[in-house]
Amino acid sequence: MKKIVILATFAALAACGTGGTPVEETTGLIAADGGPSYGTFTVTNASGEVSTEVVSEDGTFVMTDPAGVVSTGTWEQRSPAEFCAKSEEDEDMTCYSETIDENGVWLSTDPEDGEVSVITRITSAES
Repeated sequence: MKKIVILATFAALAACGTGGTPVEETTGLIAADGGPSYGTFTVTNASGEVSTEVVSEDGTFVMTDPAGVVSTGTWEQRSPAEFCAKSEEDEDMTCYSETIDENGVWLSTDPEDGEVSVITRITSAES
């Protein structure tokens, strides 16, 4: 479950959103994509399963997995390359390494198993 959460967030790479979608300018916490650390994201895991994560400015998140199961927790953006999250059932934060690859795809790597997920920011025009 926490593998999916971190990918979401969320949150943290280049100067524009993946797929060439412009990202709003921001001050404060910056994600790998150059946008704010908060927002709504899809997280596609290595198996192709897609979750949705809503990361709020107040340091909380709500994640809905492919089966519709909802989990909540807290997050921290320590740098554009490091997003940390802790679901309510976890004792400790897990910090994911986040990068933008040569094709502009936002990738988040789980430190526990090395699984890589693709993060996509959902802009208000897409929602």
